[in-house]
Amino acid sequence: MRSRQRGATFIGMVVIIGIIGFGLYAGIRLTPLYMEYMAIARAMEQTAKENGGNVTSPNQLRSALDRRWTIEDIKSIQPKEIEIKRAGNGYTMRAWYRAESPFVGNVSLVVDFDKSVNVTQ
Repeated sequence: MRSRQRGATFIGMVVIIGIIGFGLYAGIRLTPLYMEYMAIARAMEQTAKENGGNVTSPNQLRSALDRRWTIEDIKSIQPKEIEIKRAGNGYTMRAWYRAESPFVGNVSLVVDFDKSVNVTQ
């Protein structure tokens, strides 16, 4: 009787490692984008919490965001690009932007972020 070999071949292992490596590299390239998004969300929430209950204006909110942007070293979006609209008795701050990271050759990874925060007065 002939015994059957079991297990993965060398080529099979190289393909599996290649796929895992490709996914890991994509994760490494996307991590800074998500870290910056979390810093933006945190800055917006802290600004809303800091100015909540106070009489404020869009310009005051933008200057507070600008201070936090400087501390957090945020580059993807500027405070002047934050949409601030009147909502009831307060304001709604909305950051919508697209972040791009080069991947391989002329292929890039693109992520859309959208964060809204309410500032109540």
